[in-house]
Amino acid sequence: MEKDTAMQVAHFALGPLSTNCFLVYTKNEAIAVDPGGEPGAVLRFLKDKALRLTHILLTHLHFDHTYGVHALVTATGARTLASGNDAHMMENEFGLGGIWGLPEVEPFTFEFLEAGELPLLGGLCRVLPTPGHTPGGLSFYFEQLQAVFSGDALFYRSVGRTDFPGGSSDTLLHSIRTQLFTLPEETIVYSGHGPETRIGDERRNNPYAGDFRD
Repeated sequence: MEKDTAMQVAHFALGPLSTNCFLVYTKNEAIAVDPGGEPGAVLRFLKDKALRLTHILLTHLHFDHTYGVHALVTATGARTLASGNDAHMMENEFGLGGIWGLPEVEPFTFEFLEAGELPLLGGLCRVLPTPGHTPGGLSFYFEQLQAVFSGDALFYRSVGRTDFPGGSSDTLLHSIRTQLFTLPEETIVYSGHGPETRIGDERRNNPYAGDFRD
């Protein structure tokens, strides 16, 4: 019997900063993007849908995007993937947590992920390099889903902050314009915080990176 590879998305706001965690799933399998808090709701969804979690994709390694990784890996055995260019964050409070009185991140390990094509869920994910918010920022584009998961690079009418260590506004704007704004206009943007948007809308109207700024 052939696999049903039609993809769907489920959204969960997790953790102290209400980070958007997403599950991309088919009939049998799922991957998680940025589990930024206690993943009980994610695990219940997986159980209710009888889904096997195969991978956890991290757009970057700031603590508010990784709070739930340890618990999710413990419960599912999923592989965790992130950019090696963010690995240094696991040695400071921006990756380890504890800053501003917020909780620390339970330790986890991850495999280094490079830009390019990644086979997932019976299809392909294009891993896009989108540094600027962090040196190793990644976005995940699923053509079959007509969606990109941009982490904290691009938001509805905004962009990621660049005043943390390793941030660069010039690098971030270059990433958005060359990697994200070149995607099809109808592409849904699932960001790390806030509501979803679309590439074409942000290209025309984003006050920080939109075309009208040129």
